[in-house]
Amino acid sequence: MALKEIKHDSEIDLFRMELASIIDHRHALVQLAKQIDWQACQTQFGALYASGVGRPGYPIRLMVGLQLLKQICNVSDEELVRVWTENPYWQHLCGEQYFRHELPIDPSLMTMFRKRIGVAGCEFILGLTVKVGVATKTVAPSSLAVVNVDTTVQEKAITYPTDAKLLNKARILLVKLAKKQGVDLRQSYCRVGQSVFAKSARYAHARQYNRAKAQTKKLRTYLGRVIRDIERKANDLEPFKRLLETAKRIHSQPRKRSEGDAPKVYSVHEPEVECIAKGKVHKKYEFGVKVGLVTTSKESFVVGCQALHGNPYDGHTLQACLDQAQAMTGVPIAEVYADRGYKGHGVTSAKVWIAGAKRGVTEKIKAKLKRRNAIEPVIGHMKADGHLGRNFLKGKLGDEMNAILSAAGHNLRKILNKLRLFYAPQLWLLERMLELMLFGVIGAKRQLLPALKM
Repeated sequence: MALKEIKHDSEIDLFRMELASIIDHRHALVQLAKQIDWQACQTQFGALYASGVGRPGYPIRLMVGLQLLKQICNVSDEELVRVWTENPYWQHLCGEQYFRHELPIDPSLMTMFRKRIGVAGCEFILGLTVKVGVATKTVAPSSLAVVNVDTTVQEKAITYPTDAKLLNKARILLVKLAKKQGVDLRQSYCRVGQSVFAKSARYAHARQYNRAKAQTKKLRTYLGRVIRDIERKANDLEPFKRLLETAKRIHSQPRKRSEGDAPKVYSVHEPEVECIAKGKVHKKYEFGVKVGLVTTSKESFVVGCQALHGNPYDGHTLQACLDQAQAMTGVPIAEVYADRGYKGHGVTSAKVWIAGAKRGVTEKIKAKLKRRNAIEPVIGHMKADGHLGRNFLKGKLGDEMNAILSAAGHNLRKILNKLRLFYAPQLWLLERMLELMLFGVIGAKRQLLPALKM
C-alpha cells in the first residue's frame, strides 16, 4: 500500500481554523515537533509499505506522533485517539494543518503499526529521542559514555495466578472453543465448575486449606475430562493446538516447581509470563519479564532498555545492554556503575564499578557510585508515569516493544520539562517587565495625588 502524504495548502480554507493561528508557538510540544527528524522517520518506516497494494496507509508522521503521545501521556490506544480530537497541540505534533474533529485513525491501527515496525523500529524511536535530547541539551554528549545499569520487572497485565484460577480458566476457554468449532462435549462443567471454583476461593480465604485443595483437585479432574473429550471427538485438532498444549501443561504441572521441570504456566492467554522474585518485602513475586535498563549517570537519561526473557542472572545481561546502548547513542561506553547483582559480568569493553567496591576508588568514583542509586527513581517514574508498570501488549514481542517504547516516553517527558523551563524564564521576564511598568505608573500617580489635593 502507498502512503498518504501530509500536504499543507498555501490557500487558506475560510471554513476551517488553522492550527498555527490558535496555538502558542512557545508551547513545549510545538518546540518538540521542530526538533524531531520526521524525514528520518519517513525513510525508516516508509520502506515497510508497498505501493500499489491495498488502500493507502496513513502518513508516517501521524503514526509516529501518535506512538510518541501514547508514551508521553501514558494512555491507551482508545483514549489516545479520543483526546487527539480535543487537543490542538497533539494535532500539530502529528503534522496537521487544520483542526480536525474526527478520529485520526481506528485505535486498532496503533497495534498494527507496532507490529509492522517491530523491535527494530521501536529502537529507532528510542534512538530518535536520544538525538533530540542532545539537540535540546537535555543530555550532554559527554554524559553518554558514563552510565548506570540496573534490572527491574515489567509486570504483565494478568490476574494473580492460583491453581484453581488457571484450571477453571483453561476449562472455560476449551469449552468455549469447542462450542465454536461445533464439537459436542459430553459435559461442559459450566455450572458445577463455577461452584467448585467459588468454594475453593472461600475455603482458602477462611484458611481451610485442606478443603480448598480438595476443590482444586475437582477442578483438575474436570479439566482433564474436557481435554480428553475434545481429543476423542474433534475431527481437526489444529484450532485447539495452542490452547490444548497450554491446558495440558496447566493440568499436569506440580504445585511447586522443582529443578528440571518445565517452566510453569501462570496465565492461560500469556503462557510466556515468568515468575520473578526480586527480594522485595512488600511483593515477594512479580509476574512478567525482567528488563535491563541503561541510563546516563549525570542526567538519568535512558539510552538502553530491553526485555530479558528466561529470568537470566543480571551479570550475564550486562554486555547485551551495553551493546544496545552504544547502538542507540553511537558513543562507546567508558564507565559502568551497577549494583552487586552484576558480579561476574565478564565485560572487558568498559570499566565496570560494582556497588561496595573499595580498591582503586577515588573521590570522583565514589561520588558516581553513590549516583548509581539515581536509576531507582527512573524505574519508578517509568512505572508510574509510563507503561512499564503494567504491560498490555501481547506475547514476547509485546514485552520487548513495550519496554523500549516506555524508555522513549521517559526521555520525551524529560525533554518536554527542559523545553518548558527554557521558555518559562523568558515568559516570566516579559510578564515581570509589564508588571513593573504598570505598577510604576500607579506608584507615580499615588505620589502625585497628595500634591494635587494640596
